[in-house]
Amino acid sequence: MPLRGTEDSIIVNWFSVEILNASGKRTYYNSFVTDLAITSATVAEFAACGRARWKIENGTFNVLKNNEYNLEHNFGHGKKTLSNVLVTLNLLAFGFHTAAYLGIIAWRAAAIARGLTYRFFEHLRTITTFVVFKDWTHLLQSIAEVALRPP
Repeated sequence: MPLRGTEDSIIVNWFSVEILNASGKRTYYNSFVTDLAITSATVAEFAACGRARWKIENGTFNVLKNNEYNLEHNFGHGKKTLSNVLVTLNLLAFGFHTAAYLGIIAWRAAAIARGLTYRFFEHLRTITTFVVFKDWTHLLQSIAEVALRPP
């Protein structure tokens, strides 16, 4: 089928996925569009890939909305340019935090010890107001050690 109603539209294939539980109630439904040929031999793999992609995108947006990024609360107000700047800063923060968590062992230890919520960043801001650390690693190791020490 054509992707849109114009002469120059690309031709795409469409399929939908529906999952029912044991009682016959629908627990999942989605539809996907692709320019790849869909056959009875490939449709299950395409459905699995489409569902995995949806889960990744949905998970990312849920993190941006519900965790420390508060994406939904920051962008319904102000001028268009301000909203774009705030979205960009949030996405950069999300990328930085993901890279730091994956690549910096001290960051991972501190984040695990304190929890990856907005509270972690509140604690980070507070401790750097009152204590001077020799470097970034010293700060993160201090957070992790204090959190792991019994009261």
